[in-house]
Amino acid sequence: MKYSPGLRIAAIFIMCVAAYAFTSTPGRSLARTATISVNIVNNSSRDIRNVYWSHVDSDDWSGDLLGDQTITAGQSLNVGNISCDGQSVKVIAEDQDGCFSSTAITCGGDASWTITNGTTRDCGN
Repeated sequence: MKYSPGLRIAAIFIMCVAAYAFTSTPGRSLARTATISVNIVNNSSRDIRNVYWSHVDSDDWSGDLLGDQTITAGQSLNVGNISCDGQSVKVIAEDQDGCFSSTAITCGGDASWTITNGTTRDCGN
């Protein structure tokens, strides 16, 4: 069976479109996880020893984001590489007394969080 040149061009065009759709769809369907930075300002009288993040509605805490660092009273530190795969994340700070404070950070961009002596703490009571 002989095919006309127009039919061959149409078949090649369809194959090219199908190949493009097949190879580009997976890249478009993969969700990207953004990362944000939070500048933590410690205006309290306590040192911040650990910082974690979790999803807002759960307690799936990350590892300590400070590593060997401490945010001493009166200091600030920019904590980066916080995974942000939703609308917001919860940032949790643990002070020298083992008490936790947290705040929700919007994932739209980098943020700042100021901790004071009046910031609500959860000391396990």
